[in-house]
Amino acid sequence: MAAEPFDTLYRRACERKGGQAGLERLLSQPLTSAQVAAIPNDRVLAAMTKQVFKSGFVWRVIEQKWPAFEEVFFQFDVDKVLLMPDEMLEQKATDKRIVRNYKKVMTVRENAMLIADLSREHGSFGQFVSGIAPQDITGLWQLLKRRGARLGGNTGPYMLRALGIDTFLLSQDTLTYLHQHEVYDGGATSQRSLAAINKQFMDWQQQSGRPLCQLSQIVAYSWGSNRT
Repeated sequence: MAAEPFDTLYRRACERKGGQAGLERLLSQPLTSAQVAAIPNDRVLAAMTKQVFKSGFVWRVIEQKWPAFEEVFFQFDVDKVLLMPDEMLEQKATDKRIVRNYKKVMTVRENAMLIADLSREHGSFGQFVSGIAPQDITGLWQLLKRRGARLGGNTGPYMLRALGIDTFLLSQDTLTYLHQHEVYDGGATSQRSLAAINKQFMDWQQQSGRPLCQLSQIVAYSWGSNRT
């Protein structure tokens, strides 16, 4: 059973979400390429850290504690974080103002190193990502997983989405749709599966002219148990 054309998905999503106007109100609008290029490195590190700490934890608690995270990690100034020795990070991991998870605290400096490396090569993390074409988005996911700390799985993509960078997300509804329509088989995170999924989103983008974030939302809204 092949994946449906975009128009079929869109009509069904409209039916399930209160019509075209209701659906359109739910769709995200990504940043432009110029806006992505202008994202400061400290906000990238903050977004990475927030998603790492949210993973497997109660999101509400992270949001409530977030002002303290900003204070503890110097507003995520990459240069300052890179100067933090192990002893200081160990001390931060015992600070009651944040979530005391030593392994996750250590990722702050590791991901600052990733941002610094990409900045030396491309000017800034935002400038690097602004040059990524939609057909290479899962390649960006894999780079974050390979060169970052705890940015694999959905953590990297959710971090990009939180920053306003255009990407589709593999939510449970979207994965179920893609699997049942034989876009991929086996594990969804294998290079072969990700390439097939990326290609399917490119097909839908050519049919619709819409950004990736809206395409994955429309797929999810057209499928599963979510209805209005």
